[in-house]
Amino acid sequence: MGAVPVVLAGARGHGRRHVENIRRLEGLGLVRLVGVCELTPLTEDEFGSEPPAQSADLGGLLDATGARVAVVCTPIPTHTGLALTAAARGVHLLLEKPPAPSYAEFRRMADGVAAAGVACQVGFQSLGSHAVPAIRELIADGAIGTVRGIGGGGAWARDKDYFRRAPWSGRRRLDGADVIDGALTNPLAHAVATALALAGADRAEAVAEVETELWHAHDIEADDTSCVRVTTEDGLPIVVAATLCAERPEEPYVLVHGSRGRITFWYKQDRVLLQRAGHGPEEFDHGRTDLLENLLDHLAGASTLLVPPDATGGFMKVVEAIRRAPDPAPLPERAWRELPDERRRIVPGVEGLVAASAGTLALYSELGAPWAAREVGAR
Repeated sequence: MGAVPVVLAGARGHGRRHVENIRRLEGLGLVRLVGVCELTPLTEDEFGSEPPAQSADLGGLLDATGARVAVVCTPIPTHTGLALTAAARGVHLLLEKPPAPSYAEFRRMADGVAAAGVACQVGFQSLGSHAVPAIRELIADGAIGTVRGIGGGGAWARDKDYFRRAPWSGRRRLDGADVIDGALTNPLAHAVATALALAGADRAEAVAEVETELWHAHDIEADDTSCVRVTTEDGLPIVVAATLCAERPEEPYVLVHGSRGRITFWYKQDRVLLQRAGHGPEEFDHGRTDLLENLLDHLAGASTLLVPPDATGGFMKVVEAIRRAPDPAPLPERAWRELPDERRRIVPGVEGLVAASAGTLALYSELGAPWAAREVGAR
């Protein structure tokens, strides 16, 4: 195909990673960055060189540059509108996660993209890990017996500035529009999406019920300490626990519980630990397929998309349950403390609580967390 012309919408913040990746692919002769869509144009110092064409109007920029692919890394409430703007022009998409702030907006985006006949890849990079099919194969081969459930744990730390990085940060709504920027829907969304994928419950129809427990220690609207239980149509429980208030941050992971063992997947590291009866522990390191490269290969007819919109429908059912749940409750002051030098709040012992939730498939309230009320929300 030659170098595919690409426009990037959202080049600051997390978008800088897309700039780096596009530059890598430019070095391989696969793409050309022909435009950047930002409300405030990038300076040469910000971009590291003279930026390409810039505009705050994505549609006009796509028309002017003849871009074939758009990478959308903008605030969550803008995803659907910008995706449909690109799709209406026949431009293919890499759309950052979460794909939308509500299930209705997700369906509007997914249906519109399908009707336009363009390819759309959703940016769950963990689903590009070669560990995902390898774990599915282990499960199918009966390596750990019958799967009893899947847990997920993420104990991260974020300072106060993280929640002030943009007007929508840490918000559930902004100017009347849904945002739903919580721990499980944005920074640790990969734990939820990966657990669903390993359970074979990545599509919307596979999710039967979602229970939520949503809390925050920081002065925000959204949750920074939360857990969720998904019950699949087959009755399999999936419990993911997360916090952005860990005293000692740890690598997030997904844990597959079997009748004769378990599989732990540290998805940011593409690392897998297999523990099973009658065998010593086995560790595996896997590679990863970049999602923009996979999209390019798909357009060339060389591969299928790894993360099309419908493969995130199950995740969006979780987002919708969190959106419809009662607003996250503030943790009582006795449950957290301030680290002034680091400008953040921690919940003492929350790392152990996250691990116990993933390890036992229990919600925080079921583990006896003194601040957790039962069934904060269920859909």
